[in-house]
Amino acid sequence: MLEDIREKSQGLTAKIILGLIILTFAVAGVGSYSNSVDTSVATVNGEAISQQDFNKAYQAQRSRMAQQFGDMFDTLSNDENYMANFRQGVLDNLINEKLIDQNSEALAIRVSDLRLKETIRQMPEFQVDGAFDNNRYLAIINQAGFFQSSDFRDYLRVEMTRRQLSQALIATEFNLPYQEKLQLALQNQTRDIRFATISAEQFEAGITLTDEEINNYYLANQARFENKEQVKVDYISLDVADIAKDIKVTDEELSRYYQEHLTSFTTPEQRRISHILIEFNEDDADDEAAKAQVQAVVTRLEQGEDFAALAKELSNDTFSGENGGDLEWLEPGVMEESFDEAALALVNVGDISPVITTSFGYHVLTLTDYKVEEVKTFTEVKTELRSQLSHDKAQEKFFTLQQEMARISFEFPDSLEDAAAEVKVAIQTSPWLLRSGNTSPFDDSNVIDAAFSDIVLQDNMNSDLIEVNDSLVLVLRLNTFQAANIKPLSEVEGQIKALLVSQKAIDKAQQTADSLLADFIKGNDISTQLADLNSSFVSKAKVARYSPEVDQSISRAAFVLPHPVNGAVSASTVALSNGALALVEVTAVEVNNAPATPNLAQQQTSQLAQSAYQSFVNSLKVDAKITRKQLSEPVSVY
Repeated sequence: MLEDIREKSQGLTAKIILGLIILTFAVAGVGSYSNSVDTSVATVNGEAISQQDFNKAYQAQRSRMAQQFGDMFDTLSNDENYMANFRQGVLDNLINEKLIDQNSEALAIRVSDLRLKETIRQMPEFQVDGAFDNNRYLAIINQAGFFQSSDFRDYLRVEMTRRQLSQALIATEFNLPYQEKLQLALQNQTRDIRFATISAEQFEAGITLTDEEINNYYLANQARFENKEQVKVDYISLDVADIAKDIKVTDEELSRYYQEHLTSFTTPEQRRISHILIEFNEDDADDEAAKAQVQAVVTRLEQGEDFAALAKELSNDTFSGENGGDLEWLEPGVMEESFDEAALALVNVGDISPVITTSFGYHVLTLTDYKVEEVKTFTEVKTELRSQLSHDKAQEKFFTLQQEMARISFEFPDSLEDAAAEVKVAIQTSPWLLRSGNTSPFDDSNVIDAAFSDIVLQDNMNSDLIEVNDSLVLVLRLNTFQAANIKPLSEVEGQIKALLVSQKAIDKAQQTADSLLADFIKGNDISTQLADLNSSFVSKAKVARYSPEVDQSISRAAFVLPHPVNGAVSASTVALSNGALALVEVTAVEVNNAPATPNLAQQQTSQLAQSAYQSFVNSLKVDAKITRKQLSEPVSVY
């Protein structure tokens, strides 16, 4: 097939068409083909929020939710209504951020390059042993998806600008003593309550359903009974770990590798150094005074005084002086050359150096600990070396084989057999795959995109080579596709019946509870009616607002009810999480004079600040022109 395409592409007609295409792009520009299509998901005061920005935010939030809630989120993600609200929440956050950015621009809030640089250098994520490390910085931001340092700086500048605005709002909030007093009274309040629980299940026996009710529910809720589209693929894979199993490494190769990389198995000698620093400046008199002072230090050391005590007393390096002058383990190249030379000349623990001079001043050094050079023997590292060499050889072979696999699966796109035979792997078949919630490696977004791509589903051809990670690649081909469909009524009828019966039973329980409440508020004794319903009042004294003694729905309802005064009944009904109903009465309210918690004022201020910030964002929305577009489930990770 490819040979046929090559032959036809050499003809005169093909060349004329190709020339016209090139000319069109040269004159009109590529942008004219892409800019005419608006892919934004919303606009805020004329500024667009792109589909790409939405997809990034959506995937990031989805990953956070999946990490936090695990399998529970997989269940929630199958609910289309939940995911529609989830997507809308992501868009709302992007709109809020856009409003904040626009307002920051209007207020001329800026973050200088110097402050940005200092912030990056002080971030602990980018530091090694307390100092900024540029290699670590680049590695971490690359891992986070910022492949240019300028991209990360731009991102951080935006975040810091937003934080300036939010902090300006939050820092102005405060709470007043009377607010703290009211909050404390509410927190310490307890209530005497009694409640009776009415089970909804006891009403199910008398409920009958018609075929019309079942059919109407089925037609009105078909989205709940949908089988999502799914695909089963045949695939071939190359895995470095599998290749390494067949790699043979000789003892001669191991020995040669050990000798060539001996430094990797060597821990150099280490010295722990303490020092006493006497500073000086360019003034001659000051220099003479410093010389005299450091000489006095040497004299006192020669007389047997303790080095650590003198460092604490006299050293101008107060930070190390507090620790007896300890500079911990010396790393050559960190200090100046004269300092390193003097330190390396110390051989025995307790040795003291002559006075040395650096740009900081005069130093006296002592060796406080010493570790000799250690070299791991060939026997000690032989197993590790075999694994490393096997992996290295497998990695080289992996790159060669994956190129062959990519080439042959492309040249023979109607089957995986040729590529499988060439790289000597078996053709396997996946389980049924959905667009989310699959097991590894089919949880990778690139694999899912390929499995549901047109080239696999529509053209019935091999996928491109998919790099799952640095050591695993796949090529897919369609095995079976099942389009989304609605389950037949016969399959879900039992589920619908159970749901409708439960719903009607809850409605009947609610009606019964409402009737009992009306009689109870009138002052009638309802104990007999409760007994007929297999229930009775349960009393609880001094129930706190978040008491674990009772169902949270009951305690919430109890603290919403008014205080009982003048013999009036303070009661209501509440639905419980298990489908039952409860009739709740408050019989007394008591406020305890417990002391305030130390951070109550801070908590109140934080709540007020959050409320103020949200009110500010809402006020920006009032005057903003915001347009939203229909959102759909993103299928690609950008």
